[in-house]
Amino acid sequence: MPRTIIHECAVERLEILGPEGQLDTELMPELDDETVRALYRDMVRMRTFDDKAVKLQRQGRMGTWAQLKGQEAIQAGVALAMIESDWLIPAFREHGLMLLRGVPGHLIYAYWAGDERGASFPEGVRCLPIAVPVGSQLTHGAGIGLSLKLRGEHAAAVTFGGDGATSEGDFHEALNFAGVFGTKTVFVIQNNQWAISMPRKRQTSSPTLAQKADAYGIPGLQVDGNDVFAVYTAAVEAFERARSGGGPSLIEAVTYRLGDHTTADDATRYRTGEELEYWQRRDPIPRLRRHLEGRGLWDAEQDQALKEEAVRWVASQVDAFNAMPMADPGDIFRFMYHEVPPALAEQLEWLEREVRA
Repeated sequence: MPRTIIHECAVERLEILGPEGQLDTELMPELDDETVRALYRDMVRMRTFDDKAVKLQRQGRMGTWAQLKGQEAIQAGVALAMIESDWLIPAFREHGLMLLRGVPGHLIYAYWAGDERGASFPEGVRCLPIAVPVGSQLTHGAGIGLSLKLRGEHAAAVTFGGDGATSEGDFHEALNFAGVFGTKTVFVIQNNQWAISMPRKRQTSSPTLAQKADAYGIPGLQVDGNDVFAVYTAAVEAFERARSGGGPSLIEAVTYRLGDHTTADDATRYRTGEELEYWQRRDPIPRLRRHLEGRGLWDAEQDQALKEEAVRWVASQVDAFNAMPMADPGDIFRFMYHEVPPALAEQLEWLEREVRA
């Protein structure tokens, strides 16, 4: 018998807003001017919050911090596409999206300062705690997506990972599970080109990460991750599919990590200045500002006022963080198990004696 083609795969890429702020009007989603300005405000606030965290870490007031610098358009675009009933399952670089979903900024700072209370969010905030083990949150997103399906909720779960997460077994297990059970899950892979010091080209020979979705029978789409309109459009499509029972989706958002992997890293040791400069010219915040200015929707005076307001807001979060009463050291034992196992109970008792002493 002759060989026959039984399957072919094609991957689409979506771009709407060019690096110089030029727009493909045919693909532009229906967003009013104030919503576009709000997207820009959100992105500037994210970066200000992020920059302050690096300073706090350098001052010894926080532990390691994973910068989101350069990836603001992804988080702002996804946030705009979400509804109140949706769930966020973050990795460790989604501070901006967490803020937009109602997580207080001072609690995010507290988490990275080692305070257990930084993983306890206000009632009604549908967001899981930060997940540091790479890729682990993807399986959580698949599970919550199944729960939403079984409950019949008009909601979706969105979970994030970087290009490095796609090299973990959790990624493949999560996509396989989601595809088989038709979960209400949106997977967003922030392809920022580097898994710490490992470049994407050393992680996979696949031309795209989006095409990996095809192996699990779910739609995959690549977008320009520095284009907030493309991210929003792709996210709306994926969320509507999930909420309506159409199954999961994978979005590969191509972007760049403008900062170090974390404050414990030095990216100058493994990437070139030319590469960084190339991506700095594609920074999502100046890109959106050029678009707004070109349409007469923004000016230098407004920009300065926004930056000053963002600094004041971040300062208020730092004040709230500093005002938190001293944490109970015993909390590190109390929130993993419903009933503390004997070995941990013994350690907790020892710690409490030491603290009292």
